[in-house]
Amino acid sequence: MTGNGEAVTRSEAHGGASSAFAPSRGLVVLFAVACGAAVANVYFSQPLLVTMGHDLAMSPALVGSVVTLTHVGYGLGLFFLVPLGDVADRRRLVVAQLLLLVAALAVVATARTAAILLTGMAATGLLAVVTQTLVAFAASLAPPAGRGRVVGLVTSGVVIGILLARTASGLLADLAGWRSVYLASASLTTLLALILYRALPRHNGTPPPALRYAQLLRSTLTLFARERLLRLRALFGLLIFAAFSTLWSSVALPLSEAPYFLPHRAIGALGLIGVVGALAATVAGRLNDRGLSRRTTGIALALLAVSWLPLALTRSSLWALVAGVFLLDLAVQAVHVTNQTLIYALHPAAGSRLIGGYMVFYATGSATGAIAATSLYAVAGWGAVCVLGAAFSCLGLVLWAFTSFTRHSTPGTPARGSIAAGGGRGPGRSAWKAWKR
Repeated sequence: MTGNGEAVTRSEAHGGASSAFAPSRGLVVLFAVACGAAVANVYFSQPLLVTMGHDLAMSPALVGSVVTLTHVGYGLGLFFLVPLGDVADRRRLVVAQLLLLVAALAVVATARTAAILLTGMAATGLLAVVTQTLVAFAASLAPPAGRGRVVGLVTSGVVIGILLARTASGLLADLAGWRSVYLASASLTTLLALILYRALPRHNGTPPPALRYAQLLRSTLTLFARERLLRLRALFGLLIFAAFSTLWSSVALPLSEAPYFLPHRAIGALGLIGVVGALAATVAGRLNDRGLSRRTTGIALALLAVSWLPLALTRSSLWALVAGVFLLDLAVQAVHVTNQTLIYALHPAAGSRLIGGYMVFYATGSATGAIAATSLYAVAGWGAVCVLGAAFSCLGLVLWAFTSFTRHSTPGTPARGSIAAGGGRGPGRSAWKAWKR
């Protein structure tokens, strides 16, 4: 193989990840906090749209584009910025992206026109993908035997940031106005940039491959074309986050109506239940380190499907809602951690490209679930939304069963000498073995 493929092979022959530096628990927690703080910027605006619109005299359609542009920016960043982690010094890249994110947040906080606000929101989404650069960085520092645990802890920070972003922004906006949310985030991001500059190791380990930017982007597509496990795990990611977004984009609607009429702050407190589920799912990383990734995925997808049974009873029981939220977030996080651990093990030297490409499917699933759920609720109500979420979940479970128990569909060992198989050299074979267990 020539071009970008050769660069991946050469680096992987040396192990891909740094083995000289094992991250301490404190550093892993710092990674998790930074990830949560960065990704929260994508979701801060959702409870603030009405206030933003009134302040800047924006039409309802223009206000709706705030969320859209933020997510579009995030999707573009996943493809165009995250892969840079494979060819640049990740420490400098992380710090640079965080400082640019501070500038984007400052633009949002001081915006006096709709055009400036929308520009700032798009830039915020674009630069918030530093979250995925940090995930790949943490995975590269972890020894292979403990990588699942590290990825589990760091991605817990991501999920917690997503779940608590709306609650935090709503509370802060009530106290000091919507602009204070972005000023506070800019201050926290500046502090994290300074801490990470001092705490992160100064080198990635093996020197990065010499790829031009266009080659780097093409190699992301090449990885998807040749790695079946990556495609499979990306589909799992799309389906679980479609289910996740189906719940969280629409659950406020039935709770704000009869018989509950809950205020926004009470609805936002549901995120705390989701956090408990996300933290409980960190055990998935340890199970993956023991080679139990396939079993963990199957159990988690089954729990995801089952979670929609209590969620369907939301209008008659808040306890049923709490149970459903816990199960759903536990299941989604467990599959997500397993996905990222497995795909990173395919080619550690291409970890940023693998995780960035995988997260494009996450973004697609999230957008699909949100649009479908809110549209369906307006037409057919909460019961139909639960059927939609259960359908996404059951599709994932069927896909898992088909690839696990159908002999000709189960991922087999790739052709002898290929990069995925390792050819006796690379790490791909261990990823396939982990999937088969």
